[in-house]
Amino acid sequence: MNDQVTNILVVGIGGQGVMTAADVLAQAALELGYDIKKTEVAGMAQRGGVVTSHVRFGKKVLSPSIQPGDADMMIAFEPAEALRWHTHLKKDAVAMINSYPLEPPVVSIGLFDYPDDPIGQMREEKVNLHHFNAGEAAIELGDRRLVNTIMLGAISEHLPFKAEVLEDVILSRFARKGETLVDLNRQAFSLGRRAFN
Repeated sequence: MNDQVTNILVVGIGGQGVMTAADVLAQAALELGYDIKKTEVAGMAQRGGVVTSHVRFGKKVLSPSIQPGDADMMIAFEPAEALRWHTHLKKDAVAMINSYPLEPPVVSIGLFDYPDDPIGQMREEKVNLHHFNAGEAAIELGDRRLVNTIMLGAISEHLPFKAEVLEDVILSRFARKGETLVDLNRQAFSLGRRAFN
C-alpha cells in the first residue's frame, strides 16, 4: 500500500444506487486495509433528487471531502450530474458516465434547464471520459437497479486494487437474498467490465 490517497466522486439521482455504490467502494478498500473517509449529500434522494458521495481511501485519510480539482475518478450515474461535478476532477482523472438521462425534479418543475449535450460539453473541456448506456443495459438484464453494479464493473479496472475484490463485496451483499440476485449482479458487473476493458 502506497501513501497516495484515492479520491472517487460518485454522483447521480436518487434511486440509482449512488450511495450503495459508494458503500461498496468503501467496503472493498476497508477489506484491503485502507483508511477510509466517506461523505454523502442526498437532496430529496427518495424523490429523485441529486445525490453525491465522496469516497477517499489511502494509508491515512484526514478529511472526507474531495475538493475541486482533486478527484481521481468520477462515477456518474447521470450525464447532467457528471457535467455539474466535472470541475472536481484532476486533469488526468477518469470519468465513467451512464449516458441514460434522468431529469431531477428541479428540471421538471422549471427551476433549471437540462443541458443539451452534457457529454459533448465535457468532451470540449477535454475531460477523459467513457460513457455508455448503463440504464438500458440494466433494463435488458431485467432490473434497472443493476445500474450501480454495471457502473462499478466499468470503473473497476481504474481502481488501485483488483476488480475481483470489488466484485466479491458486491456479491456478498446479495448472498442472503438468493442465488438469482447474486447471479444477476455477477452478470451486471461482468457487463460493466466488458464495456471499456
